[in-house]
Amino acid sequence: VQLQASGGGLVQPGGSLRLSCAASERISSFNVMGWYRQAPGKQRELVALSTDVLGINYADSVKGRFTISRDNAENVVSLQMNGLKPEDTAVYYCTAARLSTVYWGQGTQVTVSS
Repeated sequence: VQLQASGGGLVQPGGSLRLSCAASERISSFNVMGWYRQAPGKQRELVALSTDVLGINYADSVKGRFTISRDNAENVVSLQMNGLKPEDTAVYYCTAARLSTVYWGQGTQVTVSS
């Protein structure tokens, strides 16, 4: 399974970005798909997950600003990020899970700075 993340970049505070994760297999076959992020010197943390059983889950820090969505026809999972803050600066990783196997994409850098 390959996960290709894209859409990162440099944006000013308050701006928006849309990340996309293209999967090499049908995303409908994964129980879980989502996004994590890792800032310099910090541990990787959950941003948003879309799961078969529990629905959608967001980190408290992004609730109301970020929206995760799945496009089964295009095999793409997206993360719409609005109201970006400097503390959102990190490498964002796409992830997918099928039963007990977890897959990771290569990451895309998001930098929020004026």
